[in-house]
Amino acid sequence: MDINSLSSVTSSIATSGAYTSKETTKADPEKETKKTANDVAAVYEKSSDTASAKTKNTSKNAGIDRDAIIAKMKSDMESQKAQLFDIVKNSISGQGKSFGMATEDDMWKFLAGGDFTVDAATKAQAQADIAEDGYWGVDQTSDRILDFAKALAGNDPDKAEEFLDAFKKGFKEATKTWGKDLPDISSKTYDAVVEKFDKWKNGEE
Repeated sequence: MDINSLSSVTSSIATSGAYTSKETTKADPEKETKKTANDVAAVYEKSSDTASAKTKNTSKNAGIDRDAIIAKMKSDMESQKAQLFDIVKNSISGQGKSFGMATEDDMWKFLAGGDFTVDAATKAQAQADIAEDGYWGVDQTSDRILDFAKALAGNDPDKAEEFLDAFKKGFKEATKTWGKDLPDISSKTYDAVVEKFDKWKNGEE
């Protein structure tokens, strides 16, 4: 082999060596890239833990919100029962007032100051109002009270018992206003309301 050939081979080897060295240098960044990717994955797992902690915090916050919502619902329920209480009190009192005008009841005279008089037209209207099918009759009055209760309860029969309790308290308060037992028509209305509440609660309407 002559010197020129040897130089050519040496040059080729040198070139190959340089290429190999260059390739090796290129391979290292790829490994570094893979390593970096693994590092990122590790960081991601750590982030997952952070997300889990945030979720726990959110759950905790949700618990606080839930308590606030429950408190608001209870407050609303008490307010609704108070409304029904007033409705019942006013309804039964209105029924008793009409009864007093229709019959010139002694108790109504007493409540009016002892000098209450009723003209013929007013008396006739009052008698029509307390008739069986009248505005202050048993059916219409008990229906109105039940309808008010349903509206306040969102027509939820599970709340029937609580609203029935509010009705009874309102009726009792109306009785106190009269100073003695209300007229018979009001007692019949009481029984009708209780019966209708029971049917509502038991889904028998």
